[in-house]
Amino acid sequence: MKLIFSHLTLNKELQIVQADVFLEVNDDIIIDEPLCIDVGLPALLLSALEDTSPNRFASATEWEKTPFFVCGCGDPDCRGFSFIVRHRDKKSIQLIEVEEFEGDQPREMDEYFVDLLVYQNIVYEIGLQFIEFIKDLDYSPYFKDTLAVVHDLMKRLEKQLIIDI
Repeated sequence: MKLIFSHLTLNKELQIVQADVFLEVNDDIIIDEPLCIDVGLPALLLSALEDTSPNRFASATEWEKTPFFVCGCGDPDCRGFSFIVRHRDKKSIQLIEVEEFEGDQPREMDEYFVDLLVYQNIVYEIGLQFIEFIKDLDYSPYFKDTLAVVHDLMKRLEKQLIIDI
């Protein structure tokens, strides 16, 4: 699995962090385009610790349901990349790409199995990259507790990684 964020930028008008996102699993390129990454980062971090299921129509305070990556245009109804993450055992996760429809169950599309420790390390590095990028910027996210939630989840993930080593 490869998950790479490059060319991070802060859109000062929309107060969102955008990046070129590349996601590849089992030689399948799932994402390779510029997207908003901060809105879904808390949910991505949480997915490294426990099962998550998206609802792109949830409120901003329901951060754990936010798609990991959404269009960076600022329109919350624009497209996103939604994934269900299931921790299958203590060694792997099931990553299920889904298409969401308002008022209906998500339609499962592709599924992938990923080594849990690999996934946790990749997601942790993404979190560190975000924290380093944002630390000196004037950043006021739509979900005002984004930074506090990200820092809390990073601490939890760091403890988990220490235990697994």
